[in-house]
Amino acid sequence: MNTVIFKRIAIGLGIYIAIVLAVFNFYEDDPSSMDWQDREQFNKVKISKLALGTSKQEIIDMLGSPDISEAKMVNEDTVQVMFYRTQHRVSDGITTEDECTPLLFKNDVLIAWGDGTYQQYLDNQ
Repeated sequence: MNTVIFKRIAIGLGIYIAIVLAVFNFYEDDPSSMDWQDREQFNKVKISKLALGTSKQEIIDMLGSPDISEAKMVNEDTVQVMFYRTQHRVSDGITTEDECTPLLFKNDVLIAWGDGTYQQYLDNQ
């Protein structure tokens, strides 16, 4: 009798572990369904792993829609800055640029991010 109970517990535990491993390996995070604290942390981790030359669409696929975005034409080039929230400042329900990390794109290709990036966007004429 104890052997049967032990086998059932072991099988149940094995199934549980298999489901947990499947979720960790195959479930992709969806930034749009996260609360703001989880999304900030998610954005920090993903942005720290970015590479110059990444396409804008790849960034949007990875991080979701930006919290703030600006774009302009400079000569024949499209220049866009997208802000993703990465640090909490004030609990006012409004996301501001100082709570975000800016990502700068030229013709839909990532050319810069982090401190000074928004100034590069403003200076680009």
